[in-house]
Order: sequence, then structure tokens, then C-alpha cells
Amino acid sequence: MLIILRKIKASTPLNLTLKIIVHKKMTHIENIQKLFSKDFVESPLLESFEVGKIYLSSGKLVACDPLITNDMKPFSTEFPKGDFSVLLHKERESNCVAYAEIIFSKSAITKWELATTADQNVKDLEEGEVYGYPVESGMGCFMDVDTQQSLNDLEQSLYKSKGVDFQGIYEEFFHEYFFDENGAIDQYAFLKPSEEHPGTIFGFETGYGEGFYASYIGYDANKEPVKIVTEFIEIS
Repeated sequence: MLIILRKIKASTPLNLTLKIIVHKKMTHIENIQKLFSKDFVESPLLESFEVGKIYLSSGKLVACDPLITNDMKPFSTEFPKGDFSVLLHKERESNCVAYAEIIFSKSAITKWELATTADQNVKDLEEGEVYGYPVESGMGCFMDVDTQQSLNDLEQSLYKSKGVDFQGIYEEFFHEYFFDENGAIDQYAFLKPSEEHPGTIFGFETGYGEGFYASYIGYDANKEPVKIVTEFIEIS
């Protein structure tokens, strides 16, 4: 199943706290712990692919729909700097992306926590609520906050240079990474918004499309991040 990325208009910057209510017998974090605490994912319902590496220049990581929440704040956790392996885990039945994962180390995971930004506190959540980000374009991403700035600078530059001919950042930048003259290229891409900066955006289709998606961080015994996982389809 291929989810087509749709062009949408940019919305008003989201400064509000984003959270959603979920109702599940097993909590999402328990399910994440079950699937991702090992070095490999063991589930007959999933296919796992190491698809490349993402470069983090500052260690401040952003997860968002880059077409509607490109001003999303980074997670409060400080991640390592450098190149890190990225994996996609697809639901076998639908071929849709169920989980996106970045691996920072091979250390044993001792604890999982919901990923939050500086203005979010898990103590403020009611039972069954999570923090996350909304998707309207069918695309989510991981990127360093420096790369986020490069993307926003690119959008402003294109808008100023093209004026009324500016078609939006999706048509002007993202589209060619996902589609060519033969149609869809793949369900993910590594995008580079600046020639001067080495940062990359890891963009990918999100589950069945639109939705609200939370991320979870696995920590080692020294409270250092081992991996981060965003869940788009819950596989239990």
C-alpha cells in the first residue's frame, strides 16, 4: 500500500501543547519496550529495514510533519552529535511504515520514556494521553534543529525569489525526492536543504497517513539515549 504525499498549505505556527488521548489495553510505552529493547525487532507482523544515516549537528532532535509544523520545538533530551543509523519498520500486511527509529548506541536499554519538548511535562497528562505531533501531509520526519533552520531559511528564500510563482515548500523542495517521471520513488528520503550545512532531513510516509504520533526514547543505565522510536501503527 502506497500513501501519496499530498501538497498542503502551511498553517499558523503551532505554539500550543500537542497531546492526544489514546485508549489501549496495553500502553504504548509498554508495547515499545516489548518491541525495541533488543538489538533487533522480533515480530512476524513487521519487516525491518536499515535505510541510511541521519546527521545531527547539534544533538537537538526534532520530529514533525515538515509541511505543517516546521517550527516544532526539539525534544528536551540531548542526543549525541554525528551520523546515526535510521531504520523503518513496516507493517507486513499493508506495507505501511509502522515505526521510524534512530539508533545512537548499542548499550542495553534500562528505561523507556515518552519524548517531550521543553514546554511539555508528562505529569500534566491525564491517563491515556500522550504528547506527539500531528500529520496532515502524510509525511513525518526527523531532523536536527540546525537542519530545521536550514529548511525554514530555504522556504523563505524560495518565497522571496519566486513571489507569486512560489508553489509551497513541498512542490519546490520535497516532491523531487519522492517522485520522478516514473512515479513514486520510495516511502522515504534523505533531504538536504542546504549546500553549506551537512544536516539531513529523514522524511517518510506516516502509517496510514494523517494522524497524531508520539515518540519514545530508550535510555541506558547512565541515562544516555540509546534509540528513539516514533510509532505510527501500533503492532502488538
